[in-house]
Amino acid sequence: MRVYVPLTLSRLAEAYKAGELAPGPLTAYAVTPALREWYATDDTEELEYAALSRAALASLRLLAGDSGAVRRRVVLAADVPDGGLEGGEASASDGAAASGGLGEVRVAGVLGLKKVAAVHVDAEDAAGDVAAGVEAMGAADQGDEEARLAVEGVEEHELLWFATQEIPGLIG
Repeated sequence: MRVYVPLTLSRLAEAYKAGELAPGPLTAYAVTPALREWYATDDTEELEYAALSRAALASLRLLAGDSGAVRRRVVLAADVPDGGLEGGEASASDGAAASGGLGEVRVAGVLGLKKVAAVHVDAEDAAGDVAAGVEAMGAADQGDEEARLAVEGVEEHELLWFATQEIPGLIG
């Protein structure tokens, strides 16, 4: 199963140095039954993009918790066997979408970088909007409409695709 793991550039650097993401379980996003139910489409590409977008939002939340992190979202796309996942997700009707859990899965154990298919990262010119989204996150969660728009503004920036061989250039 393809999963999308939210990170920051500093966490990517740590993982690259170690050759793995650990310790597990790791929060990731994937095309789950609830995600399919919520988006009401059978288009696999659209569903994968939705899971990637959920991971990008989770990366923004990680940035909000790390004041020293470079303000660029990072998502690893990795392939794990179905047996490599643990736990389940609530259905869309159970409020998973509202709680941020829509498409959320847990990768059991260690995720070796050899399982990573690609890295998705914001372009450098997105840093200002990402920083504004990070600052607005708390207020957006409390229902502030202007803050919500700042967070949604980050989504206008498409994450760039990088091969795993390009990780040293991203973290260097």
